[in-house]
Amino acid sequence: MTTHSADRLSPASPGPEGRDGNGPHRAPSAKRRFTFPSAFSVLIAVTVAVWALTFVIPAGRYDTENGSPVPGTYHPVEVTTGFWERLKDLFLAPVNGLYGVTDPESALTAPGGSGEFAGAAGVFLFILAVGAFITVTLRTGALTLGVARLAHRLQGHRTLLLVVLVTLFSVGGTTYGMAEETLGFYGLMIPLMLKLGYDRMVAATVILVGAGVGTLASTVNPFATGVASDSAGIGTGDGIGLRLAMWVCLTALAAAYVVRYARRIHADPTRSLAPVAEEDALRVSEDEEPAGLTGRQRFVLWTFAGTFLFMIFAVVPWTDLGISFLPTLGWYFPELAALFIVAAIAVGLISGLGEKGTAAAITSGAGDFIGAAMIVMLARGVTVIMNNAAVTDTILSSLHSVVSGASSGVFAGLVFLVNIPLAFFVPSSSGHAALAMPILAPLADFAGVGRALVVTAYQSASGWVNLITPTSAVVMGGLALAKVPYDRYLRFMAPLMGALLVIIVGFVALGAALY
Repeated sequence: MTTHSADRLSPASPGPEGRDGNGPHRAPSAKRRFTFPSAFSVLIAVTVAVWALTFVIPAGRYDTENGSPVPGTYHPVEVTTGFWERLKDLFLAPVNGLYGVTDPESALTAPGGSGEFAGAAGVFLFILAVGAFITVTLRTGALTLGVARLAHRLQGHRTLLLVVLVTLFSVGGTTYGMAEETLGFYGLMIPLMLKLGYDRMVAATVILVGAGVGTLASTVNPFATGVASDSAGIGTGDGIGLRLAMWVCLTALAAAYVVRYARRIHADPTRSLAPVAEEDALRVSEDEEPAGLTGRQRFVLWTFAGTFLFMIFAVVPWTDLGISFLPTLGWYFPELAALFIVAAIAVGLISGLGEKGTAAAITSGAGDFIGAAMIVMLARGVTVIMNNAAVTDTILSSLHSVVSGASSGVFAGLVFLVNIPLAFFVPSSSGHAALAMPILAPLADFAGVGRALVVTAYQSASGWVNLITPTSAVVMGGLALAKVPYDRYLRFMAPLMGALLVIIVGFVALGAALY
């Protein structure tokens, strides 16, 4: 299409004389289409909004015992800091979110609060380490070629592969709360899905929806079900039958939903919700037979796959799952970050990149992933603001008053609903459980409902919200890695979120009738 010179001029700029001699041409004013803000802008807006609400929400605390709030002990606390000190809290929130501490000098950090929480530094470094590892592996050429060969062989089994992948991530979510660990799989899943003729949305949702639905329907997840059951004074296995049935049903729904979208965009790529990145155009044709792998490339791929498998083994609490013949390493993000850095060095040297090539690839890879790491830091900053303002317990106390005195059926639904806003402000499932369960669980006794149902309602609400909440580092970090805009992801998730909500309420109501 030819672009005329006058069309390139702004409306306020003088153009050349028209052919009719009546004065300068002016470019027609183009309608500007609304562009949804980036993940950074969304999180900054949420941070400022939460900070503004702290001026309205009264500060208060529960007394704590072993880190959990004691029912009936909520009391207001005095706010002594001025506007400028609280403005300082706003600007320091992302930094303090990285280190996992609230401002020790803030007068809003009331007695009884821990004054600290799990910071984002470990996850931050983990993401950079994964970026370094993936970039080193890509520069060897082994990963690109290996994915191309795998995709070529699976051309006739795309649907089965998607179902298996969603189920595997869901198993990780329901057993040990697979969350931030999923950030390490995007580098593998994106090229695989693109080679199969899908888009980046499929790659992102296989991970996010799979692991998210599994965590939503946690069966023995020690970070959600375990912490909540302990806080409620019951065993982790209490109510597992209902949760297992929920997991099977919701995982099947999630897999079917992802497969339906994948088939649609495979048949018609123009219906894709995910934008095409520049590097996506470089993929090999699906019908082209890829070249064979060399022995060195095979060794690199085995190292690549083995690193991810060992990561899963290192984080699963095998003893909590009743598996005594496997050792529980209890690794967390510092150890995992070290694992990927060591693996990156090993892959670089094995492949022949050399010392300089390996170092350059590690630096470049960490730089490519810095955006996702910063999003994680911003998400944790919201929690810092709430901790410094001492409003989390106030919100919890208000929710407690909503569910008091309801009948068993209504109570079950209300417990689920009141946990939804709390899950937004406290995206950590274990932190949410430690806050809510000591308050909500005793209410079940008065409503004639088993405490296990309260645990199921809490974790369902937490998991449902954490599928889309912008305060979740897993969601925003994953979308940044996949290069999928947040608004496109919300469009994809809207029908699924509605279906999940209806089914969850149905299961909770069934649980109230059975227990």
